Amino acid sequence: MHKKCLFLAIIFMAFNTSAQVKKKEQLPNVIYIIADDLGYGDLSCYGAQKIQTPNLDLLAANGIRFTDGHSTSATCTPSRYALMTGEYPWRKDGTGILPGDAALIIPTDKTTLPNLFKKAGYQTGIVGKWHLGLGETVAKNWNGDIKPGPNEVGFDYSFIFPATADRVPTVFLQNHKIVALDKRDPIEVDYAKKIGNDPTGKEHPELLKMKSSQGHDQTIVNGIGRIGYMTGGTMARWVDEELSTTFLTEAHEFIERKQKQPFFLYFALTEPHVPRMPATRFKGKSGLGLRGDAILQLDWTVGEIVKQLKELGIDKNTLIIFTSDNGPVLDDGYQDEAVAKQNGHMPAGAFRGGKYSSFEGGTRVPFIISWPGQIKPQVSSALVSQMDLIASFSKLIDQPVPAGDAPDSENLLEAFMGKSQNGRSVFVEQGVRTLSIVKDGWKYITPNGGTPYMKAVGIETGNLPTAQLYNLNTDLAEKSNLADKNPTKVKELAALLESVKSAKK
Repeated sequence: MHKKCLFLAIIFMAFNTSAQVKKKEQLPNVIYIIADDLGYGDLSCYGAQKIQTPNLDLLAANGIRFTDGHSTSATCTPSRYALMTGEYPWRKDGTGILPGDAALIIPTDKTTLPNLFKKAGYQTGIVGKWHLGLGETVAKNWNGDIKPGPNEVGFDYSFIFPATADRVPTVFLQNHKIVALDKRDPIEVDYAKKIGNDPTGKEHPELLKMKSSQGHDQTIVNGIGRIGYMTGGTMARWVDEELSTTFLTEAHEFIERKQKQPFFLYFALTEPHVPRMPATRFKGKSGLGLRGDAILQLDWTVGEIVKQLKELGIDKNTLIIFTSDNGPVLDDGYQDEAVAKQNGHMPAGAFRGGKYSSFEGGTRVPFIISWPGQIKPQVSSALVSQMDLIASFSKLIDQPVPAGDAPDSENLLEAFMGKSQNGRSVFVEQGVRTLSIVKDGWKYITPNGGTPYMKAVGIETGNLPTAQLYNLNTDLAEKSNLADKNPTKVKELAALLESVKSAKK
């Protein structure tokens, strides 16, 4: 009798293990590709006529191209915080644009996008830009283990640069350590005062191969002035022209290593953020200056990822999301001919504003999802946000989110899979100084005292001392302020915004 029970127990365990393995095999790989400062109108599949992006056009043609897809915020750190945590960034202090030496702002004890996948049995990796802080304090030792960081919030493997390409330290970080660091040449970083003897762009403009248009005149690395001061780490400093291909190689190697098990890769591209210094093979190819050339490099990079998936035979079991962290900007600190060679190109498309703006150009971005054989090609007008990926993937991979985590993320899986045109009913957009709320196509922008136009970057901010109300159903360009004619709608949306702000704290 004992032997019979033991035999049945072994059979049951074997069956259960087999079922678990089968379930894991059925989970799709997920690659989340996020561009940096890419606008709604920067891709030919979104209407650009002065530049062609064939690889992204093909990705869109084979999947869903959302026309109302958003980041939560018009700048990078807060929008990346939201997609990682499923929480509006304005709910938490310290989520503004971070300096390169900032401490980690992503909680290590809450559900994040990567640890959601990790709990479901995925291998998780990040390659590219981070800009969400590292370590416990600003004062950190860059020459030892640097943590907490991406590994502590859910990534099994991490290959990043700490902040942005225009901020020091200009080094790669693999898991907890700086790549190629010579301990005899230790790194120091300071954002308050000059340190070391490295030349700065302000003191030695003759050393620059790309001059600054405003700011960006502190420590020179690779002939380009940066924000912040850095000394040491001479051998570890990266070269701008090699950034993109280095990250692509790391992404390729991660996919190669993990191809036989479910994986989640967060691939954070650097293009077309400043300083725009693409590989030589792309320079001068777009006719739109270095910004356009960087977009061509971005498009090629996405094509190389898709090509690898096909070569490995895993393309049909891999879901790809492509989007941008916020809207576009032309002159963001360097003289790179983005303005002089704009040539009629409209980086925000038909929308008003761009990066830093409360207008739609600040947060409405390219948003493409492709999953061959699972998602039917289509164009969707559903209002969707990057912040909703946590709740949506929770449903897809059958991994529940604990109560209280990802409080603002909504399950939009049906919209993301192309099975519904219904997206969010209410969405809050964050500019630099103000919030906006959208409901049923009506958009209310709160009054504030900020400057209405940022001359340095040539962008309307959407800041006015009086309320603004736009009907996006008939006025995508937000040209007609209807606040005075519709005080009832203004009052309704203002009250709704206050309700959202006070909820889920």
